[in-house]
Amino acid sequence: MKVLVVDDNALIRSMVKDFLTDMGHEVVGEADNGNDAIKLFAATRPELVLLDLIMPGKNGIETLKEIKAIDRGARVVMVTAVQQDSVSKDLLSKGAAAILNKPFMYSELEALLKPADKLPGTI
Repeated sequence: MKVLVVDDNALIRSMVKDFLTDMGHEVVGEADNGNDAIKLFAATRPELVLLDLIMPGKNGIETLKEIKAIDRGARVVMVTAVQQDSVSKDLLSKGAAAILNKPFMYSELEALLKPADKLPGTI
């Protein structure tokens, strides 16, 4: 699967990229802010975006909205340390495919990325 990784923390991006590569996925781009994420999404058209919620400048919600405006079918997983039901419901109502809570382990990311026909609740 072709994946765009968006997080303002370089260590998180590196870890996620290593996880995805180890799982056999292709990271087609990395961004540390919402504006770059939108440009990369438009240029690379990944199958999945892993998008941090809290970033300086354009936050994850604004970025999610703009990505969905480009492609309503875009699959975007919000990655966040904010674990509040109201926030999760808001993200899902705005088009997020799923929420991945930080900190997460390799196995949690792997389970999230399994084909939907093999594991309920995956993308």
